[in-house]
Amino acid sequence: MAEITASMVKELREKTDAPMMECKKALTEAGGDLAKAEEILRVKLGNKASKAAARVTAEGVVGLNLAADGKLAAIVEVNCETDFVAKNDDFLAFTAKLAQLVAANAPADVAALSALEIDGQSVDAVRTALIGKIGENLTIRRFERIEAQGRLASYVHGGSKIGVLVDVVGGDEQLGKDLAMHIAAAKPKSLDPKGVPAELLDAERRIAIEKARESGKPENMLEKIAEGTVQKYLKEVTLLGQVFVKAEDGKQTIEQLLKSRNASVSRFALYIVGEGIEKKVTDFAAEVAAQAAAAAK
Repeated sequence: MAEITASMVKELREKTDAPMMECKKALTEAGGDLAKAEEILRVKLGNKASKAAARVTAEGVVGLNLAADGKLAAIVEVNCETDFVAKNDDFLAFTAKLAQLVAANAPADVAALSALEIDGQSVDAVRTALIGKIGENLTIRRFERIEAQGRLASYVHGGSKIGVLVDVVGGDEQLGKDLAMHIAAAKPKSLDPKGVPAELLDAERRIAIEKARESGKPENMLEKIAEGTVQKYLKEVTLLGQVFVKAEDGKQTIEQLLKSRNASVSRFALYIVGEGIEKKVTDFAAEVAAQAAAAAK
């Protein structure tokens, strides 16, 4: 039996917002497996147990560079330690320059981008100098370069905390703007069901089966119930399946909207600053107490 430590319970509680004792029970049942324990809590507590998963914790900005003709664009995420630095003019200028470099040079990865030059210095050298000037660590997390099949539309929200690029074939400029804003608001995981990772669908299916079983549903109905749950999930997380945020009837899906405009979406990129990164939270009182104890020794 794996030892369930206080730090494991704390980590699961921070991810799920579930009561501490429920977290401990789930970890015990899961043999210390954090991912499995989270699934157990979702079965018992519903979607409340995963609401913390979407929290944005790391700081930084998303930078965009879009060609005037809408045929080429780049999106980049650069992280820093505090929101104060995320508003720094030098930091913002560095991010904007990176987006320009990605669009112009199509680097293969962050290492290749870091080797490119800004005013005769490598990107990494400029980044290092900026760290010394600002006093915080800065990292280039990710980027994407898109050559449009149709025309690219963009949207930036929340002080550059969310950035969107969407390639729309057909339609008009307003449709592109509406779709970019919808993506920022609804945060789809993929364009259609083919882009949803199989492990996410498997997890939804397992959770649905266990929830149905615990509620007393017959065994021969479990698979059917699970499939219905998965289909509902796909409508929620795929762009084409989502209900358009500006739909007047509250029912029109993005797929229906595009069909009515004789248009389609080739691809999209959605960057949310810090998505998936856990930010270290410092307990100042505990830190002071630990330092005092160390000094006493």
